[in-house]
Amino acid sequence: MRIVIAGGHGQIALRLERLLAARGDEAVGLIRKPEQAEDLRRAGAEPVVLDLESASAEEVAERLRGADAAVFAAGAGPGSGVARKETVDKAAAILFADAAVRAGVRRFLVVSSMGADPAHEGDEVFDVYLRAKGEADAYVCGLDALDWTILRPGQLTDDAGTGLVRLEAHTGRGPVPRDDVAAVLAELVDTPATAGLTLELIAGSTPVSVAVKSVAGN
Repeated sequence: MRIVIAGGHGQIALRLERLLAARGDEAVGLIRKPEQAEDLRRAGAEPVVLDLESASAEEVAERLRGADAAVFAAGAGPGSGVARKETVDKAAAILFADAAVRAGVRRFLVVSSMGADPAHEGDEVFDVYLRAKGEADAYVCGLDALDWTILRPGQLTDDAGTGLVRLEAHTGRGPVPRDDVAAVLAELVDTPATAGLTLELIAGSTPVSVAVKSVAGN
């Protein structure tokens, strides 16, 4: 499979790229800065410099054509202000989804956030973030041309992955290693029966492949 990942230099994306490359898939990571390219190559991915905050839908679609799946894993990051929550976490996600439709890429995964809600109230930066993610998720869910799956991890940690998770429509809050988020994404890409699901993810006791098969109804 050829899988294009927005936010290709992110912590989850780099882990996902390594997993995809290791199993023989072709991972393509969209990055903003040319100096990030070598990190992607080391992960086994093909780097493509494309800024989702300034690119057009057609420019992004050009990079998506021929892909089997697209993963939105971009984020403004914890140090960014309100403006970039709107331009990256919301607008770039919507742009990437529109581009996938234009390119004919049906399988579409979003790395969202637990608590994402377009009706979330509050004016703090994190409130704006949850609202932006929620609005982007709602937009993606309204696109019939996409076989979308929304993944909402809990508190992300850099602990070593255990391969054991809890993956359900509603899990309640909890931590989850980025390693395991990437492992779940790799499994979801391969499981189109999870299309149309919004899933929460935290550390748990179920092996990743079993957890994904379970939510897929297998």
